[in-house]
Amino acid sequence: MSTIDRLAEKLAEDTLKVQDALQEDRLYTEVAQVLAAASQSLEEAFLTEMRVRLAERKAREFLNTKVAAAKAALESQAPKPEQ
Repeated sequence: MSTIDRLAEKLAEDTLKVQDALQEDRLYTEVAQVLAAASQSLEEAFLTEMRVRLAERKAREFLNTKVAAAKAALESQAPKPEQ
């Protein structure tokens, strides 16, 4: 892994933490603008890291919703115990 990749990875992790804490879902675009002024290579690597992490979050949310819905459907079909 190159220096740029390592830096981009760490910066993306830190940006996501701050972004979550501040509830600013576009903070990473501001960070990218700062990077663009100094290093286009680091900016591109950072944006790739951010896109991958944000996409993974969306996919996990989707899967969790699907699992919860399937679980609820199974539970609603389960026979009720007699009293």
